[in-house]
Amino acid sequence: MANMAQAIRMALHYGEKNLGVTDIFGEDVGAPLGGAFTVTQGLETAWNSPLDERGIVSTAIGLGLAGDRCVAEIQFCDYIFNTIDLLKIAGNTLWCSNGQYNMPIVVMTPVGAGIRGSVYHSHSFDAWAARLPGWKVVMPSTPLDAYGLMISAIKDPNPVLFLKPKSLLRVRGEELLPGEPAEKELKSMIDAPIGDRSKWKARWPKLGEFEIPIGKGKIVHEGSDVTVVSYGRTLPLCVKAAQELATQGRSVEVIDLRSIYPYDWQMIRESVQKTGRVLFVNEDTEVTNFGEHLAYRVTQELFYEIHARPRVLAGKNLPGIGLHPNLEEASVPHYEDIVHELREVLEEVP
Repeated sequence: MANMAQAIRMALHYGEKNLGVTDIFGEDVGAPLGGAFTVTQGLETAWNSPLDERGIVSTAIGLGLAGDRCVAEIQFCDYIFNTIDLLKIAGNTLWCSNGQYNMPIVVMTPVGAGIRGSVYHSHSFDAWAARLPGWKVVMPSTPLDAYGLMISAIKDPNPVLFLKPKSLLRVRGEELLPGEPAEKELKSMIDAPIGDRSKWKARWPKLGEFEIPIGKGKIVHEGSDVTVVSYGRTLPLCVKAAQELATQGRSVEVIDLRSIYPYDWQMIRESVQKTGRVLFVNEDTEVTNFGEHLAYRVTQELFYEIHARPRVLAGKNLPGIGLHPNLEEASVPHYEDIVHELREVLEEVP
């Protein structure tokens, strides 16, 4: 099975061959590296930009205004913050032009902890991204979802932020992508060899189109006692926690949001109405966390249907994440934290 990095790479290849993608660019995105996480290895339209995040986003905006479809990468989301004003402009363009100018661009960037990246390579960006009107924002938790969301993002006339959870980029999926060959064969076809790559070219499988609609979540573990809503790195941890509590007779429903904006409120609503309890989990900092917005909406719209206060489990409100493993693990939610919080929600008496 493909890992998430390979899945995104194959979706980008499908995009440049079938969906009109003209440019895939960013720092070290082109040959020979193919991106810091090898997401762009072997792609025909990939090229290396200067080390200039503002230049990368500005170029993407210019290409979008010219009607071209491009995918731009910010090497780590920690370095996207100096482009906030430009991202705001990209999100405003369609509205300000009264619908005359689309902005069919994708900006992808790795996010979150899990690789011991310390202060400068462990930020999250989902809460900030959700505050950019005009942008759609997605974050996959499986390779198949990454493939389907990237294809949807490329086809969308609106600007889309594609957030890649760093800790999941090397995790293999449990479902085949359309057209994906066997694992060892895939690696020999699309993974560049170590060493001299001057004569290497990817041999792409015949890939099929597969879309995950932006704004549509997925119930990945059905339950009846409490709802957990998550995405990205923390999603597999929530599923593991649900499986653990199932051995103790507690039924946990886990929703993979997949799209942070627009988000699948209908799915959340129906699940919370069924269980009466909800926990929102992600790794962005706890102050002005996106989960707080969801908890607020549950409180406003479902107050008389819930049996316990909505809760948010998020990263600590710290300037950064420390390099030592103990510091990182104490800064963002882990499996044990999710199990503990779920037990607290389940035991709370109305």
